[in-house]
Amino acid sequence: MTPPLQPCSSAALTRRAFLGRSAGGIGSLALASLLNDRAFAEQGSLPGLHHAAKAKRVIFLFMAGGPSHIDLFDPKPKLNELDGKAIPQELLKDHQQFALIRGTPNLKGSPYAFQHHGRSGTVLSELLPHLAGVADELTVIRSMHTDTNVHDPGVNFMNCGTLLGDRPTLGSWLSYGLGSVNEDLPAYIVLTSGVSDGQPLLQSFWGNGFLDSRHAGVPFRNSGPPVLHLDNPDGITSGDRRRELDLLQWMNQRQHQTLGDPEIAARIASYELAFRMQACVPQLAELDGEPDKILDLYGADRVKPSFARNCLMARRLVERGVRFVQLYDRGWDSHSDIDREHKRQCAAADRPIAALIADLKQRGLLDDTLVLWGGEFGRTPVAQVMGRTWGRDHHPHGFTMWMAGGGMQPGLTYGNTDEFGYHSVENKVHVHDLHATILHLMGIDHKRLTFRSQGRDFRLTDVHGEVVKDILA
Repeated sequence: MTPPLQPCSSAALTRRAFLGRSAGGIGSLALASLLNDRAFAEQGSLPGLHHAAKAKRVIFLFMAGGPSHIDLFDPKPKLNELDGKAIPQELLKDHQQFALIRGTPNLKGSPYAFQHHGRSGTVLSELLPHLAGVADELTVIRSMHTDTNVHDPGVNFMNCGTLLGDRPTLGSWLSYGLGSVNEDLPAYIVLTSGVSDGQPLLQSFWGNGFLDSRHAGVPFRNSGPPVLHLDNPDGITSGDRRRELDLLQWMNQRQHQTLGDPEIAARIASYELAFRMQACVPQLAELDGEPDKILDLYGADRVKPSFARNCLMARRLVERGVRFVQLYDRGWDSHSDIDREHKRQCAAADRPIAALIADLKQRGLLDDTLVLWGGEFGRTPVAQVMGRTWGRDHHPHGFTMWMAGGGMQPGLTYGNTDEFGYHSVENKVHVHDLHATILHLMGIDHKRLTFRSQGRDFRLTDVHGEVVKDILA
């Protein structure tokens, strides 16, 4: 087993240097406290948990584009039986317009075989043979539904609880409410992978909205240095950089005392965090210390970018105390050639996801790490014909997500769609309910984590959301 990573020791030196060299000396403690998440809690974030937490951290495996529940988790014999027939009109009663399909499409069953796995009998597609090995760790929710079938608003909704891209994301709310465990790393880190299929990854997907900028997600690059400008320029030493920062801190401190702008404090905190990251991030991004058997488990290369490498990085990040890690894997928007595209995506994602769960468990981290898998919506149980190929359109009315660890009831399949996989009909779970449940597992009452902006109190779940207690351990 790889020994746990040790936090860098630069933080204490940095703080002493800052206090010693800034104007006002010990009187600057009030400002310095803004650099400390626990002290910052007194300025508006949670003074303590609302109840005992089951999870301490979250890994969100986001399959950007929308994976097909019909082909992966939710087999429908009736749909296969009526394959090629026109969709029953009653299914379109409460239906949004299709995103791209026009006219009346035909039903399309899944070409893949499904089997029960593990003691729990969790049903999975043949496209997920590795995930089948950890089936008893999964809590599969087959009854998800959301408010839109458009990509960018859909991703915003899954992250922010709103179709708009100007609100804090789930990771930002957790950073704001709970702070950071490791002051040498951001509380919220984003990793990306997959094929570019025309669907962009927007800044709003990991944005801080009206919260101050320290709570935004920090994207790590998947090739080269994980963070740009991490190294000092030629001829600049760490001592030189420290003196430059001390001068900037002194100027920002005076400006903060004059204006009281909280964003100035956030700027100070970001400069200090960047300085500490110069020592910590290169060590974190290097996989030289990982045994070959761990790399083989994930199917990851020590250097080559991939979703597998990002899964291993996610384990290293949460092991080191990062509160929220989000992995975006692009390429799931299969409007055509879905049999080829979903096979490719599953071949790249199945093994590392199963490895991540197994690795977290054998290190004793799964019990208090919540792993979440899904996309912005599902895909239609009807065919979208594209020339000689076929695919599936966007589908918000019923789709599947799963969770593992962190206080979930393992081996449970919860909720159902109708016999066509079209609408959620049993134990329906809305995105607001999902958010409320995640916050609950982290020890937060979703109704009490608020931020006042533009004259009103905002929260992740707005005025909606119920904790789905039946899926909790």
